[in-house]
Formats: sequence, C-alpha cells, structure tokens
Amino acid sequence: MTTIPSATLLGALHWRYATKKFDPAKKIPAETWSALESALVLSPSSYGLQPWKFIVVQDPALRAKLSAAAYGQTQPVDASHFVVFTLRKNLGAADVDRYIERMVAVRGGSKEALQGYRDLMVGSADRAREAGRLDTWMGHQVYIALGQFMASAALLGVDTCPMEGLDAAKFDAILGLAPQGLATLCACPAGYRAADDKYAAAPKVRFAPGEVISHV
Repeated sequence: MTTIPSATLLGALHWRYATKKFDPAKKIPAETWSALESALVLSPSSYGLQPWKFIVVQDPALRAKLSAAAYGQTQPVDASHFVVFTLRKNLGAADVDRYIERMVAVRGGSKEALQGYRDLMVGSADRAREAGRLDTWMGHQVYIALGQFMASAALLGVDTCPMEGLDAAKFDAILGLAPQGLATLCACPAGYRAADDKYAAAPKVRFAPGEVISHV
C-alpha cells in the first residue's frame, strides 16, 4: 500500500469546501469517476452489511426534477455527476443471507461455518427493529459512505457538496425508490467549482482543536 504525506491529506481537506456553484462545462474524467465509485463500494459499514444503494443520476431531465425538489438549488444540474445516497429500509434476514452468500463467494468457506455470525447479525437487526431504531442505525452507515466519498474526492481534486436540503419524499417519487425498498437520505454533487464561486476562497471557520478534541 502506498501512503500519502500528511501534508497532502491536510491540504486536500483544507481545499475542500461545500461547493455552491459548479462549472457545468467541466466534467470528471472517466478514470477519476471510476475511482470515486470504487470509494463508495469500499465504504465501511456495521457488520459490513452495506445497507445502501448509491444512485448516480446522469439523465438531464431527472436532474432538473431533482433540482426543483432540492428547493431550486443548481448543484444537481450543474455538477458533472450527482449521487443520491439511499437507505435499504427495514433490513432483515434476507439481506443478511445475501451478505453471507457474498462472503462465501469472495472468501470461500461455507454458509454453515458462518451460521453463528449470521445469527448474530440477524439478532442485532431484530433488536434494533423492535426498539424502533433499525433504519436510524442503518442510516448512520450511509453517512459514513458520504464522508468517505467526499474525502476521496478531495484527494483527487474533485469538488463536492453534501446536500440534505432536499425533499426526500419527492426524490423517492422521482427516482421510483419505494418499490425497491429504498429511501433518500441525502445527495452529493461532484465536479469542479465555478471560477466565480465566492465561497471557494473563504477561510474555513472551525473551533480550535482544544475545543473539539479531548485526550483522556
């Protein structure tokens, strides 16, 4: 594995900002976008269950509808790529079994050898469902993927903007998500900042490290 210098990481994170205005003429190269899709696939999740689907919306007509459903924000139509982060709702035993099958396909072994792990995952999901927090727990995993996507983009010199300012129900309807058992949580355009985006040069406003980090 190749490591990157700390200065490279920090430089990318300082460079990154929530891009308000994208340059619609600038497109992400195919190789770069492929790497960003891989970053999404490689995102960590609780038990590795991956309770998500990332919908890359490229159709201009759909993106125009999503822009309207995001209160008229222009990022969905101006950015090179637009990703909708969705949750697989009410995850259950069938989802766990699908994951177990994938584990066997990738790592070898047998489903029988993984029965204990399978039961542990199903039990955790069932308890969360009974407590009314299953979708909340799984939704937290989707936001981990969002963070990984944004950090990866910054390292590749690609701008992003996390978006919760949207009507999730309208996004679901536009994309036909309910029949798939999916629900919109957030979205993230990706591309390149416009030259006249005034926020690009604004210094970051963060509390001092001592106010947000404790060592015990």
